Amino acid sequence: MNGSISSFSNNEGNMADKPEHILFLTGKLAEKQLRQILEAMEPEFEYTVHQLGLTVAALMTSDMIRRRLKDTFGADRILVPGRCRGDLAQLSQDLGIPVERGPNELKDLPAFFGHAEVVPDLSRYDIKIFAELTEAPHMTVEEILQQAHWYRKHGADVIDVGCLPNTPFPHLEETFQALKAEGFTTSIDSLNPDDLLRGGKAGADFMLSLHKDTLWIADQVETIPIVIPQPPIDLATLDEAVEALEKLGKPYILDPILEPIHFGFTASIVRYHEIRQRYPEAEILMGVGNLTELTHADTVGINTMLLGICSELNIHYILATQVSGHARRAIPEADLARRILYYSREHNTLPKHIHPGLMCLHEPKPFPYNFAEVQELANMIRDPSYRIQITAEGIHIFNRDGLHTANDPFELFPKLGVEEDGGHAFYLGVELARAQIAWQLGKRYNQDEMLDWGCAFDPPEEAQVDPHTYKEAGTTLKKKPKT
Repeated sequence: MNGSISSFSNNEGNMADKPEHILFLTGKLAEKQLRQILEAMEPEFEYTVHQLGLTVAALMTSDMIRRRLKDTFGADRILVPGRCRGDLAQLSQDLGIPVERGPNELKDLPAFFGHAEVVPDLSRYDIKIFAELTEAPHMTVEEILQQAHWYRKHGADVIDVGCLPNTPFPHLEETFQALKAEGFTTSIDSLNPDDLLRGGKAGADFMLSLHKDTLWIADQVETIPIVIPQPPIDLATLDEAVEALEKLGKPYILDPILEPIHFGFTASIVRYHEIRQRYPEAEILMGVGNLTELTHADTVGINTMLLGICSELNIHYILATQVSGHARRAIPEADLARRILYYSREHNTLPKHIHPGLMCLHEPKPFPYNFAEVQELANMIRDPSYRIQITAEGIHIFNRDGLHTANDPFELFPKLGVEEDGGHAFYLGVELARAQIAWQLGKRYNQDEMLDWGCAFDPPEEAQVDPHTYKEAGTTLKKKPKT
């Protein structure tokens, strides 16, 4: 056997007890890592690793295997990369041995064989999210419930019913009754004492916001007050409020008020630190919406940074809003961020390599292959099916007839010869558009797969499309079935 083959057996018993023998087919780039993973697994099966003479294992096809595989090395079955394309059922018949797809990523191989996989536990967090309904007086009760359910599904712990200045809210009591009937924890949000009193009597669990001059409301309802300084820069007024609430024996949450950038932002961060020093055991809330809503920047990074401050200062409550279009995912972003940061803190590690969901636009290693490797692979292709790859140099599309590279898919279309095949042209248009977006942003691109936008998007249940329907059935477009 040549140097590209290795075997391992941990059972020297008789033939009746002989373990299964699996042949792993791979490429040059993945061979070393595959061997390392298999050795670390100490599997109960025998295995042979065979490098099939191509650079990128993920671009293996059934036709390529049929042409290049000359020996199955006595294996009981063959395992190929998860992204291997082609008809494996027919290949199994041709080779007289079962051929199956493994996982898409090598790191998932141990789990594929039932070995324990170390997956960070993100079920735990200690920051609760108040999700504000800022236009509640203008919404019907049905609309409020619908929005509340979306918020809860995406991580909200408390539904914050926002009131508006000088705006009647005749259905305030009905709103709280409906929310409570559906099991929501709630808060009333207003600076108007009448609104706060009505909300408290209607059953709100929290009220935003009291200050030293409106503490009398806290003595008339069971609602937990969230207390602010008045004015925001005067922490002495917050001290007065704390002293009064302590005498009443009332629980409370402190909110030093996060200010927008250039309107006191840095000083407000300092206030949060100061309040934590003054009151080491007090519960604190941060209204992150003053940054996410009032800064035209992607909110996922803002949320992560602010929740990082909360994590360090043991701030257990945030108030989040989704009013502006650019902040439309603020709540699910905060939900994932709080889980990652909790895990990071509890394991005394940086918030890296825990979960990729907060990297919505870019990725640490967007281009796993270089242009020379793509060229080498293209030279090996002997069939007319197009493969698409991206590298730092641009978008590459190739088949047996050649390799084409561009930064704009419109430059590629005249070279592809699919003008008379609408289904195939449509398929290639979709894939090249995905590839261009991935190349421009620095994201991973895998042919026939949607781009991964992290927590910025809820993918539909049937998001993927079977590419073979475009190539083999003209314009008949079918969704992949659920798995």
